[in-house]
Amino acid sequence: MRSAYFALVLIALLAASPGETVADAADAERGEYIVRAAGCISCHTEKDGKGEFLAGGRALVSPYGNFYSSNITPDAETGIGAWSDADFIHAMRHGESPEGRTYYPAFPYTSFSAMRRQDMLDVKAYLFTTAPVRQENRAHDLRFPFSWRFSIYPWRWLFFSPAEETPDAPFTAPEQRGRYLVDVLGHCAECHTPRNMAGGLKRGKTLAGTRYGPGGTVPNITPDSETGIGSWSIGDLVFFFQTGLKPDGDDVQGEMRDVIEDGLRHLSKEDLRAIAAYLQAVPPIHHAVRPANRHGASSHHHGTSSEHDEW
Repeated sequence: MRSAYFALVLIALLAASPGETVADAADAERGEYIVRAAGCISCHTEKDGKGEFLAGGRALVSPYGNFYSSNITPDAETGIGAWSDADFIHAMRHGESPEGRTYYPAFPYTSFSAMRRQDMLDVKAYLFTTAPVRQENRAHDLRFPFSWRFSIYPWRWLFFSPAEETPDAPFTAPEQRGRYLVDVLGHCAECHTPRNMAGGLKRGKTLAGTRYGPGGTVPNITPDSETGIGSWSIGDLVFFFQTGLKPDGDDVQGEMRDVIEDGLRHLSKEDLRAIAAYLQAVPPIHHAVRPANRHGASSHHHGTSSEHDEW
């Protein structure tokens, strides 16, 4: 009798989580928080045309042409509703679809690759609780040779190495949590770091700002006292993340306003302080960013005013 009972329990456990361990159980509520921290809503919701929530279609304008975000609702045909956990993790860590199609790095898998596995599973769990929207993905409008999808492969060889999956060790200091929120989930370097002509981030100027950011000039957010945020206190930064108001009383607009409204202001004060602590701890870089002469065009990928060889 006892052996039969244990057999039934084992069968129930296996049926509840096929192919997964108990540790893999996903938490949709936690996943929503991570989605906020990762900026998914502002990128995957087309706001100018009042698009459906997370159904994609938002334009990311760049020197290479226009990228359009994808539908990440659980629609089985036009979204990600047919994806398994393994499919989702592979897309986030390797930048490839379940069919093996390589994504352009406008989807910041170069940062998301280092995301913790459990966080990926929680994000997927939340996305699968949202309303499915049947909306075909819009094709990117890129100029040659970037319109030739094969061009992604040399770019990946030069600039991308998938992160190795490691055990999810606890964070032992606020700066560690802040680093994860800034460098991985928030992928802040993707917008705040200048790029070279091939589209690779200039690691020597990480977070130092660029004149070719999304929607316009993106500021230096290193703690340089003259050209960055070195004069901002932890309290100044937390208040900015919550309200969009700078220490001088000016308010932020454009893409960063969406990042705050859809993401940062929903995070816990503890996490906002961790982000602020990390930004104050990164090396200060003296780099004044002036608006670019765009000839009427804005861009998503980046460059600086002082170096003419980058976007």
